[in-house]
This record gives sequence, C-alpha cells and structure tokens, in this order.
Amino acid sequence: MRIGHSVDVHKLEPKEDFILGGVKIEHYKGIVGHSDADCLLHSVAESLLGALALGDLGSLFPDTNDAFKNQNSSYFVEKAFEKVKEKGYKVSNIDCMICLETPKIRRYIDSMRKNIAALLNVHISQVSIKATTYEGVGPIGTEQAIETHSTVLLRKAGVKFL
Repeated sequence: MRIGHSVDVHKLEPKEDFILGGVKIEHYKGIVGHSDADCLLHSVAESLLGALALGDLGSLFPDTNDAFKNQNSSYFVEKAFEKVKEKGYKVSNIDCMICLETPKIRRYIDSMRKNIAALLNVHISQVSIKATTYEGVGPIGTEQAIETHSTVLLRKAGVKFL
C-alpha cells in the first residue's frame, strides 16, 4: 500500500469562475489560478503523485508553461492516474476536505464525488468529500481563499483486502 496527501490553496476573487471537483458553482467570487483553478482536483492529482513519490503538481505541470494556461484540471488527475497505473497500483479510496466559508457546497458534493470516481476508475463509495469552514478566521474564514486536502490510499493491482 502507498499513502499520499496533498493540500492546495487558491485565492478567491470576483469575476473568476468557481470550479470545484469538476463542478461549476455560481458564486460572487471565483477561484484564481493558472489552469481552471480547480483546487480540489489539484489536491487529488498531487496526492496520487505523492503516494508514489513522483513529486508535486508544479514540477510536472508548471504554471510558467502556457500549455497549461486555463487547462481543465481533470487533465492533471488523468495524467497522475496514468502514472499510478503504470506503477501497477489502483486507488483503494480517497478522502478529501474542502475548507471554505462560502458558498455552501453540500448540494454539489455528490456530483464532485461522481466526477472524481470516474477519473480514478473507482466506485463513488471509494470517494469521500467533506467540507468545513474556518468560522470567520484567517484568509479562508474571510473568503479570501479556499483550501483543499486530499489523502489517497493506493494498493498494488490484483491485491484484495478483506
């Protein structure tokens, strides 16, 4: 088994798209970034890379490379998952946390889980997404930023757990 964890933080600003877990959410602020800024998918991709000690997202897909400008973040997950398969692993489960004051995202979580499950070729029951606020404290709590965490457990392909 291999475990990977990642954290991603992005600024929130007006007039930007708010895409999270592959779901577009209407909000007065959006997520700022070089790609589509889907920080949930960024942390998912980087947790996959981390589990295999393959570096971070920035070293593989640098924001200095215009080829990744406005890139759909599912691309990064797909590329990281290809590396997982190349190394002979499968995703056992992934657990994600979204730290965000607003918007409230409960109604979007199942769509995000479905998107991530499809990208990782797993059942939706293997994808957990939770959300929390910072109770008005710091840049997350004052709606200046969003933070996501992802932890993935990989297992060798062909190995079954009881």
